[in-house]
Amino acid sequence: MNFNLTKELITNISIKLKKNELGVIKKMMAGYHPADIASIIHKLDSHNRNTLFQIFSSEKSAEILLELEDEVQNYILKNLSSKEIAEKLIENLESDDATNIISKLSLTKKKEVLSHIEDVDQAKNIKSLLTYDENSAGSLMAKELIKVNINWTVLRCVREMRKQTKNIDKVYSIYVVDNQNKLLGTLSLKKLLMADESEIIKQIYNSKIFYVSENINREKVSIMIEKYDLVVIPVVDNLGRLIGRITIDDVVDVIKEEAMEDYNMASGISETVKSNDNIATITRARIPWLIIGLFGGIIGAEIIGFFDLKKNIELAFFTPLIAAMGGNVGVQSAAIIVQGLASNSIELESITKKLFKELLVALVNSIICCLLVIVITYLLGYSSNIYLTVSLSLMVVIIFASIFGTSIPLILHKYNIDPALATGPFITTVNDILGLYIYFLIGNYFLK
Repeated sequence: MNFNLTKELITNISIKLKKNELGVIKKMMAGYHPADIASIIHKLDSHNRNTLFQIFSSEKSAEILLELEDEVQNYILKNLSSKEIAEKLIENLESDDATNIISKLSLTKKKEVLSHIEDVDQAKNIKSLLTYDENSAGSLMAKELIKVNINWTVLRCVREMRKQTKNIDKVYSIYVVDNQNKLLGTLSLKKLLMADESEIIKQIYNSKIFYVSENINREKVSIMIEKYDLVVIPVVDNLGRLIGRITIDDVVDVIKEEAMEDYNMASGISETVKSNDNIATITRARIPWLIIGLFGGIIGAEIIGFFDLKKNIELAFFTPLIAAMGGNVGVQSAAIIVQGLASNSIELESITKKLFKELLVALVNSIICCLLVIVITYLLGYSSNIYLTVSLSLMVVIIFASIFGTSIPLILHKYNIDPALATGPFITTVNDILGLYIYFLIGNYFLK
């Protein structure tokens, strides 16, 4: 069904909640997707959020919880007892989602929730997943999967698979392991259905398989899944033993998070914030780079004041042009390098080759821009000394900004610092300062 979130719908639900018409609401939302119900909960006040969440079945409540934003999710969890969280939510989630929820609780409440989980294997899996670093593949994986032994017959394979599917919502792949649980490959469902009951799995499995190590960075997992167009990827330990699998829905969340972080960095925001965060959080995220930009502007003003512009006041007219072009070129160069680093494509080229390539691009761009400046300033009636000085300065600034914008992300990447920093105010501020200095230095030399 098509869902449309409107003010009328929110008002209607709020009125029914106030009248305690919970049965009517539950019936009205029977066909709603959990994500749509989460959208409604986000629009309600705190009390109504909790009331609406409580009216659904345990299975649906668990699905709704996963769709909620962190702030609302934390509020819901805060109003539930440890036993309610365990029985109503955790026991209805796969291990990766359950771990993600439990990780947000206090240490005391984590222990309480785990103690209330009746399924011993599930509790054991969650405890294991909680030990992984949040940026590792292990933190993304779910323990639930379908695996068969390479020495089993097709008949036994089917019997064992039926047992394993009880705790799994969706079956993406059938993994083949040996007696030591080492991952060997995958089994095609088509081949399994067409094979004779007495055939051995060894005869029909596929040994070609992509997999990741449990400690690999999660960004590399997302790159691998995107590159090879995978829906799921198995996870192995240091000995090659199968321990879990990561599905594309978890990777999409990682891609969105990383994209948001990089966008914030490029925009001069030091931490991840949302539009509905409080004023203190948003201010704390924005103010560091604003202060850096402020000091950069003061330094730029001092550079302008250092050079005597009384005899050539026309030079001051072109300061916005020089500053803007230097900043733009630097950000363009940095953005291309950051994109290449993110996709690992840039590592195929040597640093020297990349710098030389950017130098040639900058040279071509600077010549085109300089010719345009000469023509336009000539038509506007400026003297030859002015337009030659401005065009020459612009050429030098563009070339410098391009090299600077290319090298800084590479240097940051080498020292394991997020290169996205280089695409934000850092590059523009430095290029503004140095661009103005180069401009007035050249102007002072040629227009004495």
